[in-house]
Amino acid sequence: MTESLSPPVSGLLLAAGGGRRLGGCPKALLEHRGELFVERAARALREGGCTRVHIVLGATADVVREQATLPDCVLVDNPDWRDGMGSSLRVGLNSLVGTGARAALALLVDQPGIGAPAVARLLAAYRSPATLAAASYDGERGHPVLFGADHWDGIAASATGDQGARAYLREHAAELALVECGDVAAPYDIDTFSDLEGLE
Repeated sequence: MTESLSPPVSGLLLAAGGGRRLGGCPKALLEHRGELFVERAARALREGGCTRVHIVLGATADVVREQATLPDCVLVDNPDWRDGMGSSLRVGLNSLVGTGARAALALLVDQPGIGAPAVARLLAAYRSPATLAAASYDGERGHPVLFGADHWDGIAASATGDQGARAYLREHAAELALVECGDVAAPYDIDTFSDLEGLE
């Protein structure tokens, strides 16, 4: 049984990376069709149904703050962003403690093919703080991922380097609900300039 008609799930956007393979251009500041990646991803979370959105920033966080239009989003700095995505996940989950959020729906800034429809579909999988769910593509686990609050401590303890929650999700595979999103999203990453050109 769901706890309310509007699930207390917060969006968590991981946007701290420095874009090493993009010549040091942070992925948050990449632009497509007049919109920064960080703006696009934040909009996907909001339009998908997340009423609160926390965005973890790292590389050139001050420039992102200056250039991006992110209304009503909570911007969180990760001073250890060079340590990898795991550190950003820890910082982001910690920023949600005490906000009333009972789950976090985590999205990566460098996957512009994932929009509001996939967010909404995953959000519908929320049942309680014990929920653990991930979007899947032809049966393969991908992003976004929904972490019920009961899992946050365990995820934070195991999130190291660029692994994020991967180890935790493997260990808790029996509890993980896969939500097929291949018909509404494409889970490709933008890692190089050729990837970015491929968007067109």
